[in-house]
Amino acid sequence: MTEFLLIRHGANEYTRTNRLAGWTPEVHLNDHGKAQAAAVGEHLAKRKIHALYSSPLERTVETAQAVLHYHPHLTLQLLEDVGEVRYGAWQGQELGKLAGQKLWRTVQMAPSRVRFPGGEAMREVQIRAVGAIERLYEKHPRSTVAVVSHSDVIKMIVAHYLGVHLDLFQRINVSPASLTIISLSAGRAMIEQINETSYLPKEEKPKPEDSPAEKPKGGEDVSDKRG
Repeated sequence: MTEFLLIRHGANEYTRTNRLAGWTPEVHLNDHGKAQAAAVGEHLAKRKIHALYSSPLERTVETAQAVLHYHPHLTLQLLEDVGEVRYGAWQGQELGKLAGQKLWRTVQMAPSRVRFPGGEAMREVQIRAVGAIERLYEKHPRSTVAVVSHSDVIKMIVAHYLGVHLDLFQRINVSPASLTIISLSAGRAMIEQINETSYLPKEEKPKPEDSPAEKPKGGEDVSDKRG
């Protein structure tokens, strides 16, 4: 059996301000995200990990490096197929504004039919991400493999192994710096846990004199579609 530790990257300014980072370059962890990444690393410090992979984007690599700190015998390997959804024209946009577009409802209700303008189809993302996990299963039998990725990508992987249709994957929550565990063997897949966050530090609230970012307006829940 191969155990997969699926880790979402920590918080960054895109998650804080509710924008879709996608493949935007130079999106780094903010101070809270760094604290979250350090907590992930410490949480997994005593766990035997045989291989460590990451999406090639900066925020995932920085999170993976916090795990690597406690496992210096490992080599961090970048894996594009667990990289973020390519959102095309939606990349960098505010979720509050996107929620007013006609396509937004389809993203929420029937994501398997969505192709982002100038970007990927959601079903293509799920195929490439699950394909990556299956290749890692073949490469690392009877091992524990850590994979640092993104919210939607992890949710699509979990949905696949749960036997849940892609159109329902939005019901799965994957928070920044959370840990989800899946075990695969030749004849079965087991979801061991989803979205563990008990080890994470609480975010410091801004002081009254600070000017916090405005939250998206509208009736749709956009809290987990960012960064």
